[in-house]
Formats: sequence, structure tokens, C-alpha cells
Amino acid sequence: MIKWGIIGCGKVTEVKSGPAFNKVKNSQLVAVMRRNAALAEDYARRHNVPKFYSDANQVINDPEINAIYVATPPGSHAEYAIRSIKAGKPVYIEKPMAVNYAECQKINEASEKYKVPVFVAYYRRALPGFVRVKEMVSNGAIGKARFVQLQLFKSPSADEKSGKPSWRVDPDISGGGHFFDLASHQLDYLDFLFGPIQRVQSVVLNQAGLYEAEDFISAGFIFGNNIAGAGTWCFSTSPDGDRDTIEIFGDKGMIRFSCFSFEPIVLLNENGRQEFVNERPENVQFYLIGQIVKALTEGSTAVSTGLTGARTSWVMDEVVKEYYKDKR
Repeated sequence: MIKWGIIGCGKVTEVKSGPAFNKVKNSQLVAVMRRNAALAEDYARRHNVPKFYSDANQVINDPEINAIYVATPPGSHAEYAIRSIKAGKPVYIEKPMAVNYAECQKINEASEKYKVPVFVAYYRRALPGFVRVKEMVSNGAIGKARFVQLQLFKSPSADEKSGKPSWRVDPDISGGGHFFDLASHQLDYLDFLFGPIQRVQSVVLNQAGLYEAEDFISAGFIFGNNIAGAGTWCFSTSPDGDRDTIEIFGDKGMIRFSCFSFEPIVLLNENGRQEFVNERPENVQFYLIGQIVKALTEGSTAVSTGLTGARTSWVMDEVVKEYYKDKR
């Protein structure tokens, strides 16, 4: 039985992940931690969690707990992950894995040294709809893949417009702006589809001036198998321009789907147009957590590890490195 402790029981754990730990076979959520003890107690009460703490060390050192889920903002991922690893407890880390690739490397070095596995919450690798897209590509539904195009456009939040941006656009805490929070899912999924990105070229700007971090990114990249990719991300558009698309073009067809809105998957090829439901489960991390528990209890393989998560952080660092060259 894998008995979990959560460090940082904030919003992401309410539905996306937290309840799944008790729904997966051979898995139980034993304790949660938040620096605000009252909020930790409230979470534990609402989710029927036996223990709550206000100090991360109490979770890490609890003898009943044998695996840790780090769900704090990225700025503290490396610290808590490495502490957990040194305590001999496998760690599941929210994405992005850390604020930068260098911190990811430190986590993976500790994992190798202490022989403790690391997993990262890039859960699209395990969601049925996204697995189906991978099967389409692998089975030749669009022939040989040639090119993938990403577009993600979002309007600023009310808080950003009023000069009160969240930690998600504070590079010291998040690694960058919304690009690090959202594009990380997209880029990691492309790694799952096509393998590691080998080269990156980019244009990175701050157009709206609502915060320090980047709000416009255009990037081109090449995978090891000579498949090309291009992405455009803008977080200062009008709501009328909101967009969330991933398109994969092959020599015999194309696939279109969304990353965040779970629109139907569209396949266009010599057989015409087909649509497939892209299921969004109530707890979106359920399938990946299930894989991780099986990996820990049965020795099977999970699709999102510290090694794959670090590759995604490397790509994001490469994209924004010129923008932050004189800012850090």
C-alpha cells in the first residue's frame, strides 16, 4: 500500500489530484501539509484525511507515509523533493518540475544517488484522449508526421489588469510567466509523442507590461526524428482571441485537438473526417497516479518521470534564455 503525504494542499489538489490518491487501488492519502495550519486542518476535514501538518518535515518524517506529493509553487519543488528523496520516499512533483533545468538536474542527481524514484505531474501522458492521439500518430493514421503547430492565446486576468498579478507570473517562484505554467503541459506532451526536442529558436517579449515575466512567445523547434514544430503563446489578447489548439500534420492527414479545453479530437485523412471524444475525468491526475502506484508496488513503468520532466524544463529554459539573460 502506498501511503501518501501531500506538501502544499492548495487549489490544484482540491479536485485535479488530491481525491485520486484514495481512488487508486493500493493507494491512500494519509496526511496533508500547509504552512497555515487552519487551512491544512480544513482540507483534511473536507477530504477525510487522517492527519494534517503545518511543517513539511513532519510529513517527510512521518513513519506511516512512504511517498510524497509536492504540490507547492515551483520555487520550492527542488527543496522538498530532495528532502523527501534523502528520507528514502518516492516523490511525485507538480509541474513544472522546478523553476529551471538546473534544479531539475539536482533532483535527478539525488534520485540516482539515493535510488529513490521521481515522477512529475504531466498527466496528459496518461489521459485516454491524449493516449489515443499518440496511438493515431504511431499507427500511421496521418502517415509520416511532418510538423506540429501549437497556439495558446489567453486574455489577462482581472487581478493582472489591476496590478495584482499572482505568483504564477513571478519568475522567482514559477520560473517564468504563464508560459511555464501552461506551455509546459503542451511541450511535455510533444516529448511524449515525438521524443526529446533537440533545438529551439524563439522570440520572447513582454507586450502588455502587466508584470515582469514574458507574455508573448514564438518558438520553433526540431525533434530528433526531423519532425518540426512551431508554437505561439500570447497572454495579453482580447477574450475574443482566446485559442487553444494543437495540430499535427502528416503526409497523409492531420489531427487537431486542444490541450486544456478537451474539445473533440479531429482526424482528417483519406477516410474523411472523424471526431473522437476527449474524456476529461473528474480527477485528471487519476490515470497517472494509478501508473505511479503500480510502478511503486509492482515495478511497472510510469510515463512521466524526473528524466522526462527535466527535458521539458530544458526546452522552456532554452525558449526564454535570451529574455531573462539580463534580468536574473
